[in-house]
Amino acid sequence: MNRDDLLLEFNENIKFDFNLKKKNWFNIAGITKIYYKAENLKELIRFLKIIENKEKLFVLGGGSNTLITDKTYDGVVVKLSKNFNNISLLSEDIIIAGSAVSDKSLSEFAMDNNLGGFEFLSCIPGTVGGGIRMNAGCFDREFKDILISIQAINKSGQVITIPANEIDFKYRDSGLPNDLIFLSASFKGFKKNSDLIKNEMIKLKEKKEKAQPTRIKTSGSTFKNPLGQSDKKVWQLIKDSVSLEKSFGDACISEKHCNFFVNKGNAKFDDMKRLIEFVSESVLKKTGVKLETEIKILE
Repeated sequence: MNRDDLLLEFNENIKFDFNLKKKNWFNIAGITKIYYKAENLKELIRFLKIIENKEKLFVLGGGSNTLITDKTYDGVVVKLSKNFNNISLLSEDIIIAGSAVSDKSLSEFAMDNNLGGFEFLSCIPGTVGGGIRMNAGCFDREFKDILISIQAINKSGQVITIPANEIDFKYRDSGLPNDLIFLSASFKGFKKNSDLIKNEMIKLKEKKEKAQPTRIKTSGSTFKNPLGQSDKKVWQLIKDSVSLEKSFGDACISEKHCNFFVNKGNAKFDDMKRLIEFVSESVLKKTGVKLETEIKILE
């Protein structure tokens, strides 16, 4: 199908040569060949059947842990509309949330319904879909701890349900195929007084704000903690191995937390990638520990 036919079919929900710079927290990106905002499930199925598995596919959530090339991305970036942002109670202790729901909104919905276990989500700046994709977590809790099942759609347009116990979750990884689009998920909590939940969320946020940079062009933790390779946290390894003043262009290391990299102005993709590679190589050389990125790099 050519561009005119796609425009006719999807109108304003499809854009060509679309700039992604404002769609991610780093504020670094170029254009994507096709940008498609899925209005609803029926339309998403139609779109996937039309492109017939011929294009690379990347699903963009909140853009809070994504570094995107500032050259052209030769593929399709899919964004889910507000119709995937619904949230409801299935039973007294089970919540169903669309994958475009923010983690913060999910934690607040749980609090309003006196459900504990979701407090940690108030500190994760992403969406449910992204959280499942990378098994996001903090303060010793992860998505896998509350997840019951996922509803998803594959590149052929087939809707499938995946129970959580069939997913091989690891630290910051779901192991699920990258081109699987998450639609919604069900989560299980436990009864807890909303005031106690609120107090816990306030404590966690204060702890986070003391340790991590906020309100700047950053994208969360750059590297995963090296489980099994070292007793040290990744920030300790970076601090021991690298001059924290090191920068490439406007890509620099946060003064507040050295596993957070910052675009202090007009950093380019190559600047940030060089900084990531430099830190990774320096840590390997100094400590023998091979770091793995937590942020997703789209090239």
